Amino acid sequence: MATRLYQVIRRPIITEKGLGVKETQHTVVFEVAHNATKTEIKEAVQQIFKVKVDQVRTAIYHGKFRRRGRAEGFRSDWKKAYVRLAPGEKMIEYAENL
Repeated sequence: MATRLYQVIRRPIITEKGLGVKETQHTVVFEVAHNATKTEIKEAVQQIFKVKVDQVRTAIYHGKFRRRGRAEGFRSDWKKAYVRLAPGEKMIEYAENL
């Protein structure tokens, strides 16, 4: 069960947009497994970071066509999750250190 939690959440997304959403909407952004559901994402964040989650929104990003010289191909598709914490919850640690 614990290994599944870490397979659902791959890594935090630390970008300008992600940090802006953190400040204004009390939301953190993660790259998640492509087949993860909103319920699984919510449970994983609650158990790993010991916080209450209010809402989860997801977006699927399709891989872009890229070339390096003569070599060409597609980047992998990936899924992003916007996780809003419940009111009164402390922000997750990785986002405070920036």
